[in-house]
Amino acid sequence: MSFSFAKIFWILFNPGNLIVLGLAVGILAAFIPGHRTRRFGRGVLAFMLGAILALTVLPLGSWLIGPLEERFAAPAALPEQVDGVIVLGGAFSLNRSAARRSAQLNEYADRMVAFAALARRYPAARLMFSGGSGDLLDQTNRESDFASGLMADLGIAPARISFERDSRNTYENALYAQRLAKPRPGEIWLLVTSAFHMPRAMGVFRKAGWTVVPYPVDYQTQGPGQAGLGFDFAGGLRLITLGLHEWIGLAAYRAFGWSNSFYPAPSVQ
Repeated sequence: MSFSFAKIFWILFNPGNLIVLGLAVGILAAFIPGHRTRRFGRGVLAFMLGAILALTVLPLGSWLIGPLEERFAAPAALPEQVDGVIVLGGAFSLNRSAARRSAQLNEYADRMVAFAALARRYPAARLMFSGGSGDLLDQTNRESDFASGLMADLGIAPARISFERDSRNTYENALYAQRLAKPRPGEIWLLVTSAFHMPRAMGVFRKAGWTVVPYPVDYQTQGPGQAGLGFDFAGGLRLITLGLHEWIGLAAYRAFGWSNSFYPAPSVQ
């Protein structure tokens, strides 16, 4: 139920969808007879235009994502030996992969690149890919089904990897992967996911009682103090959509009891 609710909520409140809906309401109201209705329509259009200009010029998305990406720093030095490496799904475009019958990566492909690199660095480590499908209606194709072939192409034997293919979100990533991996106390596992997503992932893994070492990748910003003015509506909309989705996800996971904190910290007090 929570999975379905989250998907439907985001469809309705996705910033891009809200902008389209707001413009449609404003235009419609502006042409309906009646002074108050037209005035309302013009007000909505003015507000939406202001929002579009703000997204185009101001680094709103970077301001939202920046704190998330800086929350968990990459390890200053990797351990000499690790027991396992787990990477979370999200790097595959399932529709394109299914249509092309081969792995098609999206803008989060760094997750898979880092996973392959760590697999080579630690040849004795256990490897796990956790990723099913986040599609609300169609669960036919799963990321794990395409990850196997991609790893083979990258020179990593699929037999080394445990593929968890049933998870639909980050909460289920931790839950199902832990059941499959059965990590022992004291084992060192590296967790690979996008930097902006690491706080939510760490909160879920900690709640599950699985101690992991964060290995953030796939940065979307240039770092603290680097965001400036620009003129890129598509880029601004993408980043603010990403940032809002993640902050809402943090709040929802805490409300559902899936995370140990709203905004997990690097060290547990």
